[in-house]
Amino acid sequence: MADMEKYVCPICGYVYDPAVGDPDSGIPPGTSYDDIPDDWHCPYCGATKNSMMSFASVC
Repeated sequence: MADMEKYVCPICGYVYDPAVGDPDSGIPPGTSYDDIPDDWHCPYCGATKNSMMSFASVC
């Protein structure tokens, strides 16, 4: 089963929620973080995918 955990941007606070996806970037709802392309960037501040942190690790 794919990891459906939320991830947060440590720079701007954007939360990637797999249930919502990132439709404006072509990421449909139901897409796990692991399945997002490596060249995806935070839609708010442009941080790289590798910059994002597990939501559970920051809460």
